[in-house]
Amino acid sequence: MSMTDTAETTAVLEYRLTTGDRCDSCGAQAYISAEVNGSELLFCAHHGRKYEEKLRTIATNWHDETARLIDAR
Repeated sequence: MSMTDTAETTAVLEYRLTTGDRCDSCGAQAYISAEVNGSELLFCAHHGRKYEEKLRTIATNWHDETARLIDAR
Protein backbone atom coordinates (compact mmCIF):
# COMPACT_ATOMS: atom_id res chain seq x y z
CA MET A 1 0.00 0.00 0.00
CA SER A 2 1.46 3.35 -0.99
CA MET A 3 1.41 6.55 1.05
CA THR A 4 -1.35 7.88 -1.22
CA ASP A 5 -3.53 4.81 -0.59
CA THR A 6 -3.14 5.25 3.17
CA ALA A 7 -4.14 8.91 3.03
CA GLU A 8 -7.22 8.10 0.97
CA THR A 9 -8.46 5.37 3.30
CA THR A 10 -7.86 7.28 6.55
CA ALA A 11 -11.00 9.06 7.75
CA VAL A 12 -10.68 12.67 8.83
CA LEU A 13 -11.95 13.10 12.39
CA GLU A 14 -13.74 16.28 13.37
CA TYR A 15 -12.67 17.48 16.80
CA ARG A 16 -15.07 20.08 18.16
CA LEU A 17 -14.99 19.46 21.91
CA THR A 18 -12.44 21.50 23.83
CA THR A 19 -10.86 21.34 27.27
CA GLY A 20 -13.58 23.76 28.39
CA ASP A 21 -16.31 21.21 27.65
CA ARG A 22 -17.06 19.29 30.84
CA CYS A 23 -18.92 16.06 31.60
CA ASP A 24 -22.45 16.69 32.86
CA SER A 25 -22.06 13.78 35.30
CA CYS A 26 -18.69 14.42 36.96
CA GLY A 27 -17.08 17.57 35.54
CA ALA A 28 -14.15 15.80 33.82
CA GLN A 29 -13.20 16.79 30.27
CA ALA A 30 -15.93 15.80 27.82
CA TYR A 31 -15.10 13.60 24.83
CA ILE A 32 -18.67 12.60 23.92
CA SER A 33 -21.68 14.74 23.13
CA ALA A 34 -25.21 13.51 22.59
CA GLU A 35 -28.20 15.49 21.40
CA VAL A 36 -31.40 14.45 23.13
CA ASN A 37 -34.69 16.33 22.73
CA GLY A 38 -32.86 19.33 21.29
CA SER A 39 -30.42 19.59 24.21
CA GLU A 40 -26.73 18.71 24.15
CA LEU A 41 -25.42 16.40 26.86
CA LEU A 42 -21.67 16.14 27.42
CA PHE A 43 -19.84 13.16 28.90
CA CYS A 44 -16.34 12.06 29.74
CA ALA A 45 -15.27 8.76 28.20
CA HIS A 46 -16.27 6.83 31.33
CA HIS A 47 -19.80 8.20 31.63
CA GLY A 48 -20.32 8.23 27.87
CA ARG A 49 -19.66 4.48 27.77
CA LYS A 50 -21.76 3.93 30.88
CA TYR A 51 -24.86 5.59 29.35
CA GLU A 52 -24.21 4.91 25.65
CA GLU A 53 -26.53 1.93 25.23
CA LYS A 54 -29.56 3.80 26.60
CA LEU A 55 -28.74 7.19 25.07
CA ARG A 56 -28.10 5.92 21.54
CA THR A 57 -31.71 4.74 21.32
CA ILE A 58 -33.05 8.28 21.95
CA ALA A 59 -30.20 10.54 20.78
CA THR A 60 -30.61 12.35 17.47
CA ASN A 61 -26.83 12.87 17.29
CA TRP A 62 -23.89 11.07 18.91
CA HIS A 63 -20.42 12.63 18.61
CA ASP A 64 -17.54 10.57 20.02
CA GLU A 65 -14.00 11.94 20.29
CA THR A 66 -12.64 9.27 22.67
CA ALA A 67 -10.09 8.28 19.99
CA ARG A 68 -8.23 11.43 21.05
CA LEU A 69 -7.39 9.67 24.32
CA ILE A 70 -5.56 6.92 22.43
CA ASP A 71 -3.86 9.41 20.06
CA ALA A 72 -2.53 11.38 23.04
CA ARG A 73 -0.24 8.56 24.23
